[in-house]
Amino acid sequence: MSKIKLSVLDQSVVSYQATAKQAIDQTIATAKLAEKLGYHRFWVSEHHNSTRIAGSTPEVLMVKLADETKHIRIGSGGIMLPNHSALKVAENFRMLETLFPGRIDLGMGRAPGTDRLTSSLLNPSNDFSEGNYLEQLNHLQHFFRDTAETEHGPILAVPQAVSVPQQWILSSSGGSSQIAAKFGLGLAVAKFINGFVTPSVVDTYRKSFRPSASFEKPHALLSIFVICGETEEKAREMRKYMDYIFVQFEKGNFQDFGDPESIKKYQFTLPELDRLRYNSGRIISGTPDQVKEKLTQLANDFDVDEIIISTMTDNATDRFRSFELLSEAFGLNEF
Repeated sequence: MSKIKLSVLDQSVVSYQATAKQAIDQTIATAKLAEKLGYHRFWVSEHHNSTRIAGSTPEVLMVKLADETKHIRIGSGGIMLPNHSALKVAENFRMLETLFPGRIDLGMGRAPGTDRLTSSLLNPSNDFSEGNYLEQLNHLQHFFRDTAETEHGPILAVPQAVSVPQQWILSSSGGSSQIAAKFGLGLAVAKFINGFVTPSVVDTYRKSFRPSASFEKPHALLSIFVICGETEEKAREMRKYMDYIFVQFEKGNFQDFGDPESIKKYQFTLPELDRLRYNSGRIISGTPDQVKEKLTQLANDFDVDEIIISTMTDNATDRFRSFELLSEAFGLNEF
């Protein structure tokens, strides 16, 4: 195992009594901190119809993030492709690659990132089928390579950037990993979504991988929620907030989570504790040494040399400190 690279996935979560503007400002500050601390990539997500998540348009936010940083890779984690026209995605990311050549990642998924009604409003032609998704991916490759043709002539995605964004398929199952392999794209295993995903997903991807203009060899990374505290007590305190969020999401509550003090005092019911145990594979928490040991084991198990971490806390201070502790533990600035 080579030295592990760490990256960040940020979802622009709106904290209690904060505004969406404050959430986006914190995302920008997090990107600048991640670059300073030696993180490799910084990805932002696409969610809709939730007052608690301000990150709805990664392709727009990425312009600001790339402009505020110098060398860290900036990407989407991800663009939910069925919500969009493949041509428009190609043009958005060609513009990004023109503005910031060699620094842009296009991470893509097929989940809606919202409810189906909202998704159908985002793209009325979306039929939620795998066939449509595969067709979009195929069209995207042609748009990026200037090989799209119709009976009426070529269709160009402009601007015609000299370079192409790195393309990654977000996967929480074997099906998406096989799609990544078929198209010769990178694989981002979403363990933060499916805590039961196994290393066989990466193994299948590597065995089925077809070299492409994007990647000559298979490239895989893993994403997971991570909470790191200076002490075990601090880590448990931060973990409770994350566990509470899991419970609310499972109840279908994406709007109002209550104040931090109420969350600290909250007593989980027995059924909720069962669900937290069920979801425990989605998150790693502890002190720096404990988290480093667990992440290193995870990287070894999945045979990856990069892990993207997502960290939710009730305040920016704890969150930033978690990133700092991990950077120190892994010696990120020694790369």
